[in-house]
Amino acid sequence: MATVSASIVTFNSAGVVGDALQSLLTQTKEYPLTVYVVDNHSTDHTLSMISEKFPQVVCLPQPDNRGFGHGHNQVIPLLTSDYHAIINPDISFDFDVLSKLVSYLEEHPDVVIATPAICNLDGTFQRVPKRLPTYHYMASGMLERFGGIFRRWRDEYTMTGVKFDKPTPIEFCTGCFIMIRTSVFKELGGFDERFFMYCEDADLSRRAGMKGKIMFLPDIRITHEWGRASSKRWKFFKIHLQSQHLYFKKWRKQASR
Repeated sequence: MATVSASIVTFNSAGVVGDALQSLLTQTKEYPLTVYVVDNHSTDHTLSMISEKFPQVVCLPQPDNRGFGHGHNQVIPLLTSDYHAIINPDISFDFDVLSKLVSYLEEHPDVVIATPAICNLDGTFQRVPKRLPTYHYMASGMLERFGGIFRRWRDEYTMTGVKFDKPTPIEFCTGCFIMIRTSVFKELGGFDERFFMYCEDADLSRRAGMKGKIMFLPDIRITHEWGRASSKRWKFFKIHLQSQHLYFKKWRKQASR
């Protein structure tokens, strides 16, 4: 029987991570599951809450906050699973999402990543990227409110208007929920830790896409309490811009399409 693991990186996440862990531990029934929480030096009661309510979870406290990718990479030496889920602390679901994704990957050996539909709290779909970033796609995220070409670029980036009525190949799997073959995650060395936050998922998607297909499964849905911090606070907007610069520098020829 296939085995599955999951990692969640937290930073002062006590208010949301409980729902994610409850979903994982109560809903995943078909395959054996190991859950890791990597805490990036929270100053709230995240770790004590997890230890008290979810003693079966493996906690890996960090001495400082070195970012999203670095946090998830801390579990790589511990992984013995066949499939690994990378999950945000603000994710929740009410059925056996992990097992459905694992079953799909078991049946499709040419697929390296499977991702579900990401929904808002009200059930509407989140317009998350599904194509790899380009300069104009990135600009569209900040300028689509002006309509015109910026809205069309954003629609292209998120594949808005595409009829997703069956599993569909995509280029970009958003980092809030990724189910990846553990062997591929290890082979790639996990996330590029030069990205503190933002664009590390695009970078991982690009590298994983060289190993096999990335598939979007629209019939499997999860809820994401999307904060969109980079559009609300200068600190995160600045980090987002720095990550975009790093991404395009790394993938200059391809990103200029």
